[in-house]
Amino acid sequence: MSMKSSPTTYGAVAVSIHWLSVVLITALLASGMLADETVDPAGKARILAAHAPMGIAVLLLTLARIVWWWRFDAHPEPLSADPAWQVRSAKAVHGLLYLLVIGMAVSGISLFVLSGAGDIIFGGAPGPLPDFGDFAPRAAHGIGAKLLLVLFVAHAAAALYHHFVKRDATLKRMWFSS
Repeated sequence: MSMKSSPTTYGAVAVSIHWLSVVLITALLASGMLADETVDPAGKARILAAHAPMGIAVLLLTLARIVWWWRFDAHPEPLSADPAWQVRSAKAVHGLLYLLVIGMAVSGISLFVLSGAGDIIFGGAPGPLPDFGDFAPRAAHGIGAKLLLVLFVAHAAAALYHHFVKRDATLKRMWFSS
């Protein structure tokens, strides 16, 4: 498998970033929901101590992916003549996924900075975790998480539709193959 994409398949860099992002975003959504439901401050702090670095990792992967596409690689050609609305929808979902990931990172980092939670969780500063609801970025982070989940599911559903209904190679070419 080539590092770069070809006209018919995605390259190793794009595939690796994609699937690593899938795993990390799934873990982020789950850990974020778990942290939101957890009332034990120590338990919440432990969850957030894993959640925050994963969020930074996803941000860096997303930025790397954007730079990769913009400067070094090209998307493979479309497989079939999908209706124009599907092509537009796919582009919109991909663009919104990138924007939401960046927005989630910005709101998450803002929450940690404004609330002082970063010092408590990572710096060992004494004190209870703040009520994140007291800080403006919390609303954006919560709404963003719900939107991200909806787009994430829509993206996966579209891939499965292409694989099982249309029976084209959309999903197959976003996997590690020669």
